[in-house]
Amino acid sequence: MDDKTRDEIQADAFRGLIKHLQKRADVQNIDVMNLAGFCRNCLSKWLAAAAEAKGVDLSDAQAREMVYGMPYDEWKSKHQAPASEAQKQRFEETKPMHADISGHK
Repeated sequence: MDDKTRDEIQADAFRGLIKHLQKRADVQNIDVMNLAGFCRNCLSKWLAAAAEAKGVDLSDAQAREMVYGMPYDEWKSKHQAPASEAQKQRFEETKPMHADISGHK
């Protein structure tokens, strides 16, 4: 497989993941983070880092809107519930396995 085709396939898969996460607004970021070690915010940070590496200006707010499908504050007010003590504890326990957001400030 050539690089262009691979990049197109990976981009399509990424768009599918974003679409799925937008559809599943009932799933809290902290739960995804606790189970998988990354969340919607990680994806937005990876987008911003990739844009920066290509010399493209993409703010954190713009990257989050690409991932959430709406401004982050709007998504939070519509979908984000306060984290429970159990969720917070699990978050701390799983920190060593959380995603590395290299290249992002």
